[in-house]
Amino acid sequence: MKILTAKQKFQNFMSVRSDNPDLLKAQYRAFTRQMPMMYFILLSSTWALAITHMQLAPFWLTIGVPTLFTLGCTLRVAFWWKTRGIDPKPKMAHAALQRTNRLAVGIAMAFTLWSFLLVPYGDAYMQSHVAFYMAITVISCIFCLMYVRSAAFIVTLIVNGAFIVFFLASRQPTFIAIAINVLLVCAGMMSILLTNYRNFERMVVSQQRTEALSNENLLLANMDSLTELPNRRAFFTHLEVELEKARAAGTRLALGVIDLDGFKPVNDLYGHSVGDRLLVNVSKRLTANLKASRAFRLGGDEFAIVAPIIPDDAQLVANANAISEQLRAPYHMPEGTVHVSASMGIAVFPNLASTLEQLFDRADYALYHAKKTRRGDAVLFDAEHEKQINIEARIEHLLKQRDMENELSVVFQPIVDIHDGGTDGFEALARWHSPILGHVPPTQFFSIAERAGIVSSLTRPLLKKALASASQWQPSLRLSFNLSAHDLNSCEGVLSLIGIIENSGFDARRLDLEITETAFAHDFEQVRQSVEMLRRLGCGISLDDFGTGYSSLTRLHALPLTKIKIDRSFVTDLHEKPASYKIVKSLLTLSRDMGLECVVEGVETPEELAALEGLGATLVQGYVYAPPLREEDVDEFLSWRRAATRNSAGKSQAAIAS
Repeated sequence: MKILTAKQKFQNFMSVRSDNPDLLKAQYRAFTRQMPMMYFILLSSTWALAITHMQLAPFWLTIGVPTLFTLGCTLRVAFWWKTRGIDPKPKMAHAALQRTNRLAVGIAMAFTLWSFLLVPYGDAYMQSHVAFYMAITVISCIFCLMYVRSAAFIVTLIVNGAFIVFFLASRQPTFIAIAINVLLVCAGMMSILLTNYRNFERMVVSQQRTEALSNENLLLANMDSLTELPNRRAFFTHLEVELEKARAAGTRLALGVIDLDGFKPVNDLYGHSVGDRLLVNVSKRLTANLKASRAFRLGGDEFAIVAPIIPDDAQLVANANAISEQLRAPYHMPEGTVHVSASMGIAVFPNLASTLEQLFDRADYALYHAKKTRRGDAVLFDAEHEKQINIEARIEHLLKQRDMENELSVVFQPIVDIHDGGTDGFEALARWHSPILGHVPPTQFFSIAERAGIVSSLTRPLLKKALASASQWQPSLRLSFNLSAHDLNSCEGVLSLIGIIENSGFDARRLDLEITETAFAHDFEQVRQSVEMLRRLGCGISLDDFGTGYSSLTRLHALPLTKIKIDRSFVTDLHEKPASYKIVKSLLTLSRDMGLECVVEGVETPEELAALEGLGATLVQGYVYAPPLREEDVDEFLSWRRAATRNSAGKSQAAIAS
């Protein structure tokens, strides 16, 4: 058994390994660089030995055989020179190195036999030259063949083995000494060769490990660990490559940016582990039917698709809507059935987008419009969107001007108690009249300011103006003022608001600060702390547009609220819409059960007002009483309401008396 094992080890040692492709390729590259030098040394030494024997040895031995050697070696040099720049495949490298092993046997035997044939000719000097030729040449070959260990050993065993045996058998003390010396030198050379080869092998293996680790790190750096989709970094790299290909080929490239609708409530209701599993399922559905296109996870619940082969615009939108439809199907999980939808914004290169930044920004803008106007569907960025971008860019630029405060003003819409007709207070509403753009709707410029992160620079001057006006009112009237989520995102921002309130001289207990459910999409813990600071100051806290968001019921108990405001979308024609009627009834009941006041917004007709009165509503605001009023019109409205209330009370008493 030991003999068989030793035999197997020897065979492995004397053969070319094929189990490591990178090692094979490294051996091949190193070998090709040294082969020309080896053949040059071999031929130059051969012709030097042949020339010294020309006068003594036969012509075929001094000219014929070296010429054949020269032809054979020249062919081999030409072959290696031609292949020196090739990056070989492992099979090719293995075949070439095996062929070198076989040729090493033939070449070593041929040159050794030729050398021995020259020994009988000439004197002791000539024989010494033969000995020198064999010793020096084999040493040179060992160095040149050091990266093909088996070939180096074959040459050493054949040449030096024959050399040592031959000269030991000569019984000539000098030749015996030379043979022993060469034996020792070759033994040392082979030891050095083995050490260098092991170092070479270790270096290649180390490079392999380093490269594998680098590739793994690169993969981790470019892959989303949760969904195993390429991440945001990989997305921009891939998009840049595809964009260059499309530009060079003159083809179109589509980018779709996807955002899940209703994902946050899943996290709130079921927890983040279910949310993570939902994202995994979404990514699987997203990639299931993609062929030439590629999907990415940009972060959170946002994904992207890069499509290098696209149809016409109509079919592109149809395909995108088909993807949204697939993502809209219910997700069945152990914790329950989850429903989300997916809005998608699409932009196409080179249509209205010529750079990577433009392509991404336009897809993101289209996504914004999809979520705003066609939630759960796909929207293609078009010329109308580009026009809107230019308008919004101009608005954003003007919003950042220094004298913006002088262009802002505040109007006030009354909040009326429908039971006694008295005015409870007013809600302050922002207005902007630009010398350049004219009147800009607040819904437009506030949304732009929020996206640009400059809304707080509008909130502060507007709050100052509103408090200055409200300070002139009678003490029974309250002021409602809207805050943006950005106003509550930091302690510094809230402290700035508190400073404005305290310096105004207006009683903070008469101030209701309204926040929308969009604030919950930000750092909820910071929002909660900010609200508590304002509540400790004495301010009331109203939840605006109640019922239109996703997380109000799960977050309602966590905030120190004093009021809720029912959005006008539920109020419009509620007397003709049973669903709206039931929703408003439920919200009014909920507010009473929680001990919160409730203000109903957007009441415009007497029929809506009568329906709300029948449901037990108390506080309402809307055009049924008055549009937003200028500061100078507030007193006139209050006088009119007092007169209307007295007349109403007088008529009621007259009716009772009669």
